[in-house]
Amino acid sequence: MTTTIAFTLDAKGTTTPLNLTITQGVIAGWTGRDPVARDHHIAELAAIGIAPPASTPIYYRCSANRFTTDGAIECTGEESSGEVEFFLVSANGRIYVGVGSDHTDRKVETYNITVSKQMCDKPVAPVVWDFAELEGHWDQIILRSWATIGGTRVLYQEGTLSGMLPVAELIQKGFGGTTLPEGTAMFGGTFAAKGGIRPATRFDYEIEDPVLKRKIASGYDVVTLPVLG
Repeated sequence: MTTTIAFTLDAKGTTTPLNLTITQGVIAGWTGRDPVARDHHIAELAAIGIAPPASTPIYYRCSANRFTTDGAIECTGEESSGEVEFFLVSANGRIYVGVGSDHTDRKVETYNITVSKQMCDKPVAPVVWDFAELEGHWDQIILRSWATIGGTRVLYQEGTLSGMLPVAELIQKGFGGTTLPEGTAMFGGTFAAKGGIRPATRFDYEIEDPVLKRKIASGYDVVTLPVLG
């Protein structure tokens, strides 16, 4: 199944419409460059009953139509949460970079991580950059997220991409080559949550390029659906 999303390409201050067709969704997990930080995230998940991965990194699949730019998503129950990640989309021989949230059902994740990745929509900001403009200073790119919990907005995650595996290595380990397959949208991993993983009624996120002095920011409300016996 495929989906086409209307993005805006921000190329050093010049914006143009860009429709990107996604044919497969991939969620790269445990992509930390620092094994200590990576193992901290594994321990963080183990604390809420989620088994360690079979390998690091690992590449889960989700439906292409889970990617959305909507400002709200619906989740069953109150045990899901977001996490900020950069994402890559391959189209027309180029790689585009955006930011989004790998929103995941944590209860399902305790017994099947692959299924949990399919349970929730994956919100993404409606703006992307050309990876070629970032490649030379990739490690300086910053990801941040905020969670609104009990009516209070708190900083939830923050870090630079120097903490993640380089793009070339992510692609090589996931796809066995030097290029991301055409139509692939891939989340690239996340940072540990400050204060631990927990649900929120709203999740805001951003990616900052301190060299070219620009940001992409977005967010979404979490609408909880009842769980009936």
